Amino acid sequence: MMEKNHNVSRRQFLTYALLGTGGFMAAGLIMPMVRFGVDPILQADAEEDMIDVVSVDELTDVPQAFDMEYEQDHGWHVEQVQETVWIYLDGDEVVALSPVCTHLGCTVNWGTDPDNPEQFFCPCHFGRFERDGTNIPGTPPTEPLHRYDHEVRDGRVLLGNPSPQV
Repeated sequence: MMEKNHNVSRRQFLTYALLGTGGFMAAGLIMPMVRFGVDPILQADAEEDMIDVVSVDELTDVPQAFDMEYEQDHGWHVEQVQETVWIYLDGDEVVALSPVCTHLGCTVNWGTDPDNPEQFFCPCHFGRFERDGTNIPGTPPTEPLHRYDHEVRDGRVLLGNPSPQV
């Protein structure tokens, strides 16, 4: 068989060398960005995200404020965060509501409006919510209070993240 003579010119060699080097450098720049975007998706976030807040025995059918503490990792530092949550029993079901008004983010309280003692009330803009967190028509909030994902484990209420009720 006859072997072909494959000569590479100096121009072709430099072209291949520059393309290879450029590709290697581009991969070195792009891979950290891809990892940054994909890594949060690959992180497991189920049970360890639930925060133990209160015993079920302490709950009543009247909403009560409970504090929950957790560490929040900002990437460059870890911060200790304390939040309040409204928790009550609706029959046998545990209901956990965020105290953040859905109008402008003020804090709502249970039973502080003398005219409506059985509602959540935002004193800043006079927003009102029913016991289950539903916003009252004609008041500033346009959506219900957010509900926390929760579990009852070994007689304790564990809370996850709040999510809209809409």
